Amino acid sequence: MGYVDGFVLPIPKENVDAYREMAAEAGEVWIEHGALEYKECVAEDVKEGELTSFPQGVKATRDETVFFSWIKYESRAHRDEVNAKVMEDARLKGMMGSPALFDSKRMVHGGFEIAVDL
Repeated sequence: MGYVDGFVLPIPKENVDAYREMAAEAGEVWIEHGALEYKECVAEDVKEGELTSFPQGVKATRDETVFFSWIKYESRAHRDEVNAKVMEDARLKGMMGSPALFDSKRMVHGGFEIAVDL
């Protein structure tokens, strides 16, 4: 059915435009190396929960917004192949060397096997 790497991360509101630009460039690298989809979504209707929420999950501050992102692959093996190529791509290394646009320590991420795909 497929495989997805999912991410939730806090982005300072002042860095949203720069992050979108960097993410678009990174997405092109992932797609070139075989990813099926690359999505970056900015919070629009996300509220604080009583126990947990997207903002609470990444300890977002009032000066930050939340991005929910995913990259789709054919399978976990395909993901591993694509990511190995991406990590060796000089374009990505150049992006990661630029000033940090967000606090990666607060990013939540993981790999998921797709259970339902309609």
